[in-house]
Amino acid sequence: MFLKPTIFLSSLALLLSFASLFLSSWIILPAPNMFLLRLGVAAPEISPGLFLLNLFSLLLSFICIHHPQLQRLACIVSLIGLLTCGWVLVNIAPTQAQMAKAMTQGLGTDYLKRIPVKVSAKMQTHAFSLVHAFRGIPLGKIRHQTNILFATPAGVSLTMEVYQPPEVGKYPAVVVIYGGAWQRGNPSADPEFNQYIANQGYTVFAIDYRHAPQYRFPAQLDDVRTALDFIRQHAAEYEADPERMVLLGRSAGAHLAMLAAYQPDALPIRAVVSYYGPVNLPEGYKTPPSPDPINVRAVLKAFIGGSLEELPNQYQIASPINYLTHPVPPTLLVYGSRDHLVEARFGRQMYKALLQSGNTAVFLTIPWAEHAFDAVFSGVSNQLALYHTERFLAWALFDQ
Repeated sequence: MFLKPTIFLSSLALLLSFASLFLSSWIILPAPNMFLLRLGVAAPEISPGLFLLNLFSLLLSFICIHHPQLQRLACIVSLIGLLTCGWVLVNIAPTQAQMAKAMTQGLGTDYLKRIPVKVSAKMQTHAFSLVHAFRGIPLGKIRHQTNILFATPAGVSLTMEVYQPPEVGKYPAVVVIYGGAWQRGNPSADPEFNQYIANQGYTVFAIDYRHAPQYRFPAQLDDVRTALDFIRQHAAEYEADPERMVLLGRSAGAHLAMLAAYQPDALPIRAVVSYYGPVNLPEGYKTPPSPDPINVRAVLKAFIGGSLEELPNQYQIASPINYLTHPVPPTLLVYGSRDHLVEARFGRQMYKALLQSGNTAVFLTIPWAEHAFDAVFSGVSNQLALYHTERFLAWALFDQ
């Protein structure tokens, strides 16, 4: 027996209003576990689409639900969803203004003028585009090589992927290090970002490293440094300029990027880009986030090989914030204010320490963003982050 059309539409409208609110609620709710964290990451990034979904459910509820109390309930639910998504949308412009201000404070008011016109002409002209949010950020044509073996420590094959501009030439190098709690991941991560950056005129090296808990720190740092040596030795083969190199990492990869670049005997690195990277492991162990969906202490134990009480020196050695006793490369720090894996307070702490030690640094925060916000490449947060990251790269590698 089939439902009458009016009953079906009424039920559909009510169900859609609650479903839309459920999805939108993760813009503000902290995720208690890894499963729900995916919703916490994605919801703010697709907020333009969720806004339309809530608007549609509101209209459908108003038109199709004829029971006064149910209609009122469905409309209220949809309005709450609209307001939640609207919070992100109305804050895009002020967030962009704050990020632009942070860039000029860190790099100088004229930093954009020092970027060659032919380089700046390729960059995005707007920090956020609704068209890109729905249709995707254009990536452009590139050349792509995979499974390039660069080392076999302890019999483990470590490979890299190389993304190159479409035309043969000599380009600055961007070395990308993936995240994954030092326990998982591979060089094929974040291909859209690598393709986009290569199309902007860079040779991008996406590198691998051994994983915890089987391989403990400093194995991962050793692998990154080995990869950098390989890149310098084979730079000409991949049309890269070894004297113009930036390290860029996400989460655990950002931690390794900072560590590798900040070593006293590090190879020359022009700059570092850290997306939500851990910087102070002892403090991270002592004060984990709440909620703690990834179990930070367990992750750190697996990486270091024991607890803070058991291996205090290793935790100190593995903390990038402890390497600011000498000049280090300019650093761009990008964090989400709602990050429940690596809280933004650590990025702010690193930023202050960099400035106090006389180094150049930029600290960007995105109010609604969770950890790994850039997993949604055309999402709201990544559009803002990418806009400033490409300008930072151009400043660091093409500064006239």
